[in-house]
Amino acid sequence: MSKPYIVIIAGGKGERFWPQSRAPRPKHLLPVVGTTPLLTQTLARVKGLAPAKNIFVITSAIQARAVRSVCRGIPAANIVAEPVGRDTAAAVGLAAALVGARDPQGVFAVLPADHVIRDTKSYQADLRAALAAAAAEPVMVTIGITPTEPATGFGYIQRGVAWRTFGGRTLDRVKRFVEKPALAVAQQYLAAGDYVWNAGMFVWSVPVVEAALARFAPELDAGLAPVRAGLARGRPLAPVLKKLYPKLPKISVDYALLEKSDNVVVLPSSFDWDDVGAWPAVVKHCTADAAGNVTRGLAVVEQGGNNLVFAEGGHLVAVLGTDDLMVIHTADATLVCPKGRAQDIKALLKRVEALKGGARWL
Repeated sequence: MSKPYIVIIAGGKGERFWPQSRAPRPKHLLPVVGTTPLLTQTLARVKGLAPAKNIFVITSAIQARAVRSVCRGIPAANIVAEPVGRDTAAAVGLAAALVGARDPQGVFAVLPADHVIRDTKSYQADLRAALAAAAAEPVMVTIGITPTEPATGFGYIQRGVAWRTFGGRTLDRVKRFVEKPALAVAQQYLAAGDYVWNAGMFVWSVPVVEAALARFAPELDAGLAPVRAGLARGRPLAPVLKKLYPKLPKISVDYALLEKSDNVVVLPSSFDWDDVGAWPAVVKHCTADAAGNVTRGLAVVEQGGNNLVFAEGGHLVAVLGTDDLMVIHTADATLVCPKGRAQDIKALLKRVEALKGGARWL
């Protein structure tokens, strides 16, 4: 196998981390966990898997400047901004075009920018095994996370029979993909032992992706044809994307390709993983006081427990006599919310957007 490619998808809004996360500076550009942005941590984890010239970052136009400032060492041409979001199928098709222009047989991994993974050694070993599998056979490889609880916020993948072993890691055939389940169903999946979480990590070759696009997503495939043609001729990419991207179908790669394909295999991960999907998930990565309070910045809690209090800009945030509360203070907005209602922040933002001039807080 020639040197593999890594494509990092860094374009989400991170709305559940509002008010710290905003459209120009979302979750993956923040040190939500640790002291550096999550995108910086992702780039550090893939170091050594591929040379910098083989690493692409796909982001959004509004985030492009901030992403470039984080991606030091990555060639400027490898940081590509989508003019509008069209979900992951379009991003994967764009990634295949970018890699294919360099190597028509290229093998590449598609990875999210905003996950927390500490065991870099096992992570790289799993990715190397997945890359070797995708180079050896015309398969789509997905990396699944072994469930630790009956989570209802993730999609699931049911594992089938064992397929092949690469790098000491055994991959299984995929029986089916399942949408985010109800709690009772998630408990059944956990007890069954043959389900893994869909973490949005995929590995495949350019020919495999292009064949799947042509077969299962012909409208998207045709829409991306000018991108492939422009790259082949060495033309500037931005004008082409600006013209065609708004017309592309908006659909996830799971719906568009994976759930329709019969050549999908899954590699159960051997590394720790957390998608840190909302503010309460930060708690497990922080040191709490004796009452279970987690604070960052100039924050104090008196006669309260299990609170999450973050303060920016030297502003003092004091919490008295409350439990299980989130208080997130930034320079221009403050969120006060029960920890159990963190998933409702998206609904709150619709009200914020409806305010006069509300877009400035998004």
